Amino acid sequence: MEPPVLAFTLWIFAFLSVPAAGYPNGKVREACSSMMPRHEHSPQPSPEHTISVNETKFRPGDHIKVNLSGPVFEGFFIQARNAENLAGPAVGSFMLAEERISQLLTCGLCRHATVVEKYKIFWVKIPGPVISQPNAPPLTTPTSITPETLPTSQPVFHLTKSFNASGCGSTKFCIRNPPKCDPGAAYCFFLSFKQNNHSVLIEMSGPSEGYIAFALSHDQWMGDDDAYLCINEDHRINVNTAYLSGRIPPVLDSENGLEDISWRVADGLVQCSFRRNLRLPAYKGRFNLDANYYIFLADGEASEGGLIHKHHRQPLITNGMYNVTDSPKDVGGSRSPLLLKLHASLMFVAWMTTVSIGVIVARFFKPVWPHSLFGKEIWFQVHRMLMLTTVLLTSIAFVLPFIYRGGWSEWAGFHPYLGCTVMALAIFQPLMAGFRPPPHAPRRQVFNWVHWSTGTTARILAVVTMFLGMDLPALNLPDPWDTYTMIGFVAWHVGIDILLEIHSYCLIRKVEVIDEDRIQILQSLTSAEAEGHTFKEIVLTIYICGNTAFLITFLAAIHQL
Repeated sequence: MEPPVLAFTLWIFAFLSVPAAGYPNGKVREACSSMMPRHEHSPQPSPEHTISVNETKFRPGDHIKVNLSGPVFEGFFIQARNAENLAGPAVGSFMLAEERISQLLTCGLCRHATVVEKYKIFWVKIPGPVISQPNAPPLTTPTSITPETLPTSQPVFHLTKSFNASGCGSTKFCIRNPPKCDPGAAYCFFLSFKQNNHSVLIEMSGPSEGYIAFALSHDQWMGDDDAYLCINEDHRINVNTAYLSGRIPPVLDSENGLEDISWRVADGLVQCSFRRNLRLPAYKGRFNLDANYYIFLADGEASEGGLIHKHHRQPLITNGMYNVTDSPKDVGGSRSPLLLKLHASLMFVAWMTTVSIGVIVARFFKPVWPHSLFGKEIWFQVHRMLMLTTVLLTSIAFVLPFIYRGGWSEWAGFHPYLGCTVMALAIFQPLMAGFRPPPHAPRRQVFNWVHWSTGTTARILAVVTMFLGMDLPALNLPDPWDTYTMIGFVAWHVGIDILLEIHSYCLIRKVEVIDEDRIQILQSLTSAEAEGHTFKEIVLTIYICGNTAFLITFLAAIHQL
């Protein structure tokens, strides 16, 4: 038998700084048979590392120096095989050049070869140089590994220009946020589907330093979804698929069936495109594209090694289910569910407008509107109407998140706890008012203080609850705009309150007369305040206009979500 002709092939496995508890010594024998890193990513198309030797001829017992060169790597695995039988067992043995940075591993049968530079950057089956014994016959089989033995990987190309929206609604199905935005704009999230026979070209773009992703779902909840991710790692985009099994980080697929992958990172935008067949029965978790789905579009951060983190805001979700292979459409979506937007809107109306106006009317307008209407003073009727409206709006808004979530939310922090407290106080107030003592009863003063304290506590907690709710992922109004605007509203209300207090104090001072070292009140408090009713009505009108402006601003922001 002729002496075997030897070929060297290189494998490099790199591990992230995250714990690798299964392999504390770095010897991954489980990967010997497949030689496919279990990193849940596709291999790179063109190798950047090379293997060289100092001799191309050898005799039994000779030592041959093997060199590995190329970009910086974190680990390496070198093995020699029979060049005429690459699927056979490893031959020969190695001696370590530096025991402090390398070690030996016995794999037995090894069928594949891989080079890994980083966790998500690796190449499969890179052939090394062929060395032979003197007078060995020519090699009868090619030294390169045939495509049939390679794990499938698609070449990746760089996009030369940004996507455009031409054809949206006419030749391709598009999702844009904000609606009608230009995919090249720094604020635009864009997703398009264009069918071509039995495949679909998909383009995705959005402002992100980490990743952008979309998912096909049978409902509007995360879980049991077919997801596609474009992850930015060191200005290199990796396109992956994953099956979302619940509200947990996705496990990326090692093989995804995507073709014609292209990407671009520029001007703060991550853009990627790829093609996939309408049906991929060989790939578990890939949905058929010729069916109806809710479509999610999300973005978030990614750390070193391509590890993705939870999106910091609610994904954009289409308002209905769509079949992207049907007639082309140009649609939008919402980052906040309709029920939660109604919840926020009703709470803003109740605790920014109706309750605030009702409190000012009760505090300052008793002498201004003393006349009777349906058996009660006008000020009291206005106050009671506004407060009952507040309780009604709060009650309706209170149940909406429970309907949406189907129960209690564990992800909303202190917001639901404070909201329940506000709801309880809002109900307690009118119940307590129904049992108020007569105006001159001994307990009336106690009632007045308890009623005022309960209402003031409810209003303060309501404002705090709104501050917390504005930044929850399900709503997430623009930050820090929402905080500054809410601070502006609080300052506006407090300012008007102080102005009216000063006005009332000045009226009282006008009717004080100094007589023999004592103060004699010539007019009652009620009649004194009544003298300035015109001023108060003007201030109330201005306050209502300003209050309405703040309310419309918030409602418009909620509508844009």
